[in-house]
Amino acid sequence: MVKYQEGVLDRTFAALSDPTRRALLARLGDQDSLSVSELAQPFSISLPAIMKHLDVLSDAGLIAREKTGRTVACRLTASPMEQAMDWLNRYQRFWSDNLDRLAAFVEEDPWPPSHALPSKTLPAKPNSPRGPASRSNAGSTRRLKKSTPRGPTRKS
Repeated sequence: MVKYQEGVLDRTFAALSDPTRRALLARLGDQDSLSVSELAQPFSISLPAIMKHLDVLSDAGLIAREKTGRTVACRLTASPMEQAMDWLNRYQRFWSDNLDRLAAFVEEDPWPPSHALPSKTLPAKPNSPRGPASRSNAGSTRRLKKSTPRGPTRKS
């Protein structure tokens, strides 16, 4: 079994949970390195708000920042995402295997079995959008709604 560092996974998924942070990562994935002002350009939020998002991404280890003079450049780092992908792939394999088994079961055992089909079907009720009537012999009765007595009223 693969051993995951829960703190790293928690920070990675917390950082990825925000659409603005995912958009920042996507921009960094398209280019090798961008300055903070270049990253913030297409967003309609303030530069301090972008800086807070970058702090979260940096704390999660998803980006690295490098200061040259007065310019801070950001670049994408992939190691926390690799661990997250390993964790997600485990569940993808689980669901894929289960769905493959379900498909094999359905293909080998057609439902309903041809010997279990009724010899005749009941006709549809006139003006009924639901199709054939139920084969149940018991009739259903509609229950009347019970209401509670009216509460006290306030008079002005």
